[in-house]
Amino acid sequence: MSNPIYLALDLPQLEAAKALAERVKSHIGGLKLGLEFFCAHGHHGVHEIAHVGLPIFLDLKLHDIPNTVAGAMQAIHVLEPAIVTIHAGGGRAMMEDAKAAAAAGTKVVAVTLLTSMDENDMAATGISGQAHDQVMRLADLAHAAGLDGIVCSGHEVAAVHRQWKDGFFVVPGLRPGNGKPSADQKRTATPRSARDDGASVLVIGRPISRAEDPLAAARAIEATL
Repeated sequence: MSNPIYLALDLPQLEAAKALAERVKSHIGGLKLGLEFFCAHGHHGVHEIAHVGLPIFLDLKLHDIPNTVAGAMQAIHVLEPAIVTIHAGGGRAMMEDAKAAAAAGTKVVAVTLLTSMDENDMAATGISGQAHDQVMRLADLAHAAGLDGIVCSGHEVAAVHRQWKDGFFVVPGLRPGNGKPSADQKRTATPRSARDDGASVLVIGRPISRAEDPLAAARAIEATL
């Protein structure tokens, strides 16, 4: 992959999202469409964004019983996504069925622990231990289920990469500059450090989409890689 940056296009207005994608497309490698975008614009919106000419990452985080997730995966074949996310917490059978139902050429990656969560949030949901350990456990499970890779924060990607040499690793929660946590992201890193540690895809949203000059922001981030 020549440019690992995937711009998170989670804008409420379809035309604004498409205009932003067109504006910065020469300095990114793909476009991530999340749950907000998909609920607002559906298949039509994905087809419209696909006209920009970049790979599409459908960040739907599917999580249900195996049969339902497999059916949802089949329903998006027509969209030809390059990457689709499911939740590793759905278990091995769900992950296996999701991968089996995915279209040829679509990478299925499992979300391990949301970057908005830390150990306090884990404890509140009944998960003990460190975030790093939980990510490693779920990475092992995703690997055993035959998935292409996982989604994890920049804090864990180096360890996962050492363990899963040929895995495909998506890292969100990236912040240029000092990589310090901001807004609702708690486990953050810089794009450069995540890439150095083995990230395959760098998901970047607000540092580009909410910049005063999105093109300049995208160009500056690309220049650090």
